[in-house]
Amino acid sequence: MLIILSILTVIGFFLKFDFREWLPPADEKLQYLSSQDKNLLENNVQEKILQNKSSQAKNLQDKILQNQGSQDQNLQDENLLEKKFPEKIIHDANVWNSSSQDKNLQNRNITENKGPCGCEKCFSKDDKLLMSSLNHSIEPFLSATTKLSEDIFQWWKVSYYHQNFGRITVGIPVSSFMWPRPDTCRTCAVVGNSVNLKGSGYGSLIDHHNIIIRMNAGPTKGYEEDVGTKTTHHVMYPESAVDLDNSTHLVVFAFKIQDLEWPIKALTTGFYATSYRKVTPKIKANKDLVMVLNPAFMKYVHEVWLKRRGTYPSTGFMALVLALHICDEVHVFGYGADSDGNWSHYFEVLTNKNLKTGPHPGNHEYNILQQLANEKTVQLYKGM
Repeated sequence: MLIILSILTVIGFFLKFDFREWLPPADEKLQYLSSQDKNLLENNVQEKILQNKSSQAKNLQDKILQNQGSQDQNLQDENLLEKKFPEKIIHDANVWNSSSQDKNLQNRNITENKGPCGCEKCFSKDDKLLMSSLNHSIEPFLSATTKLSEDIFQWWKVSYYHQNFGRITVGIPVSSFMWPRPDTCRTCAVVGNSVNLKGSGYGSLIDHHNIIIRMNAGPTKGYEEDVGTKTTHHVMYPESAVDLDNSTHLVVFAFKIQDLEWPIKALTTGFYATSYRKVTPKIKANKDLVMVLNPAFMKYVHEVWLKRRGTYPSTGFMALVLALHICDEVHVFGYGADSDGNWSHYFEVLTNKNLKTGPHPGNHEYNILQQLANEKTVQLYKGM
């Protein structure tokens, strides 16, 4: 009996004992470090939350300042335009500005008018010449999947084309292009090189368009007051090539078969083929923003719009028809001959008074442009 009582006493002692007191010193240290790490983690989380809140507040403040600055700049630009041009030129603020306020106005116009585009006036059956000539089934630009019919091969010297076309279209990436949509109003300025731009003061007006198409050797530096500073697309061919900045699309008009090969070599190893005029072997341009006009589109312009007059269309006329295909509103600057009938440029002094339009039907092209202006399909600015 005494033995049993002794055993029960020992068991009771162990049940009351706190075994944590028997933990070795090393385990106590680990337990302390674990608690310390937990506190450190909690502190880091709290600091991260505070940093995120501070960053969000700063981003919100920067956004407010940016919006305020953008609104101030738009107001300054609008005031400048109102002072510089007659009221009839600036007929609607949503034509020129891309601010959020203007976009909301455009969206309201779409909802109320239910038109095919977001502009005040969209192309319609009232544009008789346009509707009788426009053909959206023809792709304006070449791509690796472009297929041309035999008659286009013949129009473009089939043997050379078959030999080189596949290699060329694989070599040049076709720049993505945002086509017009019913919820937008895309305004385009097509800027020619006519001497009538001199003293016009159209520069700020041109720069307010969404797309600004310039052509050939037409410069902006030194002529900003009359022709503007911005360019989104620059049309050229080898003999008229100039350097471009990294944000401008190079749009190649290939009037000759060898012109197809030019963009690849001019942007890499150099183009050294002979031509009727000196060609700059290399140019500066963004190779990812190269676009080559489809020869089918060139043929379509020549046959449908010009009724086969002239050998082929001019750069300026094809740029105009291209704009009619990709824009909602088209505004035309710097087109037409001078008072003597010469097609001089705003950036040069004309020495040959007999200079005409060569293989291009210049007078016929201008008459078509004038008809488009009379039907209010395009807005034509004739300069000074």
